[in-house]
Amino acid sequence: MRKIEGKNPVIEALRSDTGIDIIYINKEMAEGAVSKISSLAKDKNINVKYVDKQTLTKLSEGGKHQGVIAEAEEYEYKDLDDIFALAEQRKEKPFIILLDEITDVHNLGAIIRTAECCGAHGVIIPKHRAAGVNSVVAKTSAGAVEYLPVVRVTNINQTIQELKKKGIWIYGADMAGERYIYEENFEGAVGVIIGSEGKGISRLVKENCDTLIKIPMKGNISSLNASCASSIIIYEVLRQRGI
Repeated sequence: MRKIEGKNPVIEALRSDTGIDIIYINKEMAEGAVSKISSLAKDKNINVKYVDKQTLTKLSEGGKHQGVIAEAEEYEYKDLDDIFALAEQRKEKPFIILLDEITDVHNLGAIIRTAECCGAHGVIIPKHRAAGVNSVVAKTSAGAVEYLPVVRVTNINQTIQELKKKGIWIYGADMAGERYIYEENFEGAVGVIIGSEGKGISRLVKENCDTLIKIPMKGNISSLNASCASSIIIYEVLRQRGI
């Protein structure tokens, strides 16, 4: 079982097809959301248990449960086909975010949240040396993990080659990029790679990119947090494609 913590993540999980076994609520801490969560849970015949703050704190993995914790099925990673199916369902060109060894769970959750908000069709993460989907990621994503396909792969470079065969143009975000993001055309089938917090995109992954792109910078600090950088690029893709 995995834990989904926080008001919005639990509400979004209830609205989606996530399999939930039980929901623990502290009425005082979850004030304002109790009736909505209880109503959604009742509609799906999910058991709700009202507990004290100390019980929730013991159950919590992330420490920021806001008075609500749901115990759900383990997160089910999706397949590449699920990403393309979502794009086809929306009648849109695929827009995919690939993360190269992002290890911070808060960054991962924030990137998934932005990607879902801006209409991306999926996020791809490596199986090794990278953060996976857990309760902190689910909370940081504000429930976006319940809607956006997250695919975990053994070899990111093999996946890049597979995406290229499917017509995806691969962009790598790099400070030494050849072109600024606003100089590129993102209206086609696009894959954007965001590198790790400390090292950026690894050498081999960089070599497998079709184009390296960069974000305009003016200040004394020459780099951005991974989730901030990804947000800027993702919004540029959204801007070009239209809302």
